[in-house]
Amino acid sequence: MGHVGERLLRGRDTWWLLGPGGVARVGHRQVTDTGELRPSAHRLLDERGLFRPTPERVYSLTVLTSTDCNLGCGYCFQNTGQDSSGGSRPPRIKRARLTSATITSILGFADRQMASAGLHKLAVLLFGGEPLLNPRGCVELLSRAADHNLVSAWMISNATLLTPPLARELTALGLRSVQVTFDGDRDDHDRIRVRRSPGGTFDTIVRNIVQVTAATELRWMLRVNVSHHNYQGIDALLERLAGSVDPQRCSIYFARVGDVGVGYANELLHSGELEARFTRWHRTALEHGFTVPRPRADLPCVTCESGEGRHGAVVNADGTLASCWETAGQPGWEVGTVDEGYLPVDRRAKRWISCGDMYRHHESAQALADFRDAVDAALLDDLHEKGLL
Repeated sequence: MGHVGERLLRGRDTWWLLGPGGVARVGHRQVTDTGELRPSAHRLLDERGLFRPTPERVYSLTVLTSTDCNLGCGYCFQNTGQDSSGGSRPPRIKRARLTSATITSILGFADRQMASAGLHKLAVLLFGGEPLLNPRGCVELLSRAADHNLVSAWMISNATLLTPPLARELTALGLRSVQVTFDGDRDDHDRIRVRRSPGGTFDTIVRNIVQVTAATELRWMLRVNVSHHNYQGIDALLERLAGSVDPQRCSIYFARVGDVGVGYANELLHSGELEARFTRWHRTALEHGFTVPRPRADLPCVTCESGEGRHGAVVNADGTLASCWETAGQPGWEVGTVDEGYLPVDRRAKRWISCGDMYRHHESAQALADFRDAVDAALLDDLHEKGLL
């Protein structure tokens, strides 16, 4: 009988078992003809702790410092539609900006949640909109969180506003990494990831990453969005990034853009051709010295896992609570406030979603799972071959 989150993937010359406690190579003799782990192998791996989840020790707090964004990407889940004029100003969720008073309420809420869960350490994700449209809010939140046992902080940003002085200030307050998105190579990116002004952003983002890398110890998670608009240029993007940024300071991963119901559809299917491209991109990234995140078991998000925010919370800039960052600031999806706590179960149940629940897929769940398993198995093969497992 399988454990929660367990994944068994067939690699080139072996099988891979991913569990809450890690990853293991599994020989063909330990797997049945129907692709199931034999009971004897299961018991052995269980004894070694592969199915033993790591207890949560840190409370994960996501805070939107601003719901505004200086970019007008058409696929954003915070859009409420497309720009009817065909420009780069799609309508968005209601404007809100983090204030000192709301920070006080947020940290008080976090204290209560941590005490209830028996947690004593705090991790903060600075989120938006674009969080750096409210840089003072970012600085104040991290500064004051230090008195609440802040142990780590990271940020998801478009990086167009991140300067070396601001990066140094945030790093001194505990910021350790920044996730930045690329939408293909320069020309594709500058057609897709556009300013609301308008105008492209590729060169600005790369320049800021280079300058901030030289000025701080920050690390970077580079997300590469994949769609039918840009997939043919991603090989060139990897070459360009490898020649511009420091790969040793960067992780990189690839994510197919999803349909969140705002009129932006991705026609790219999870086909064998796309599977081969993802595998090639992973291999190329590793060859250039980038880190590629290791595939994981199917573990729930610590924020939206329980339906009650036990191990983490998402807080909009106005102090309202969401179950997941995909619904933060969306009217009708509030699940409480930091002052009053979570709504009763019967009132929040239909509003509580997990990561990815808002995405509409035009393929079967099995096709998506098969694609993910094949790509992850190939990546594990490559990581093992390079001695990175």
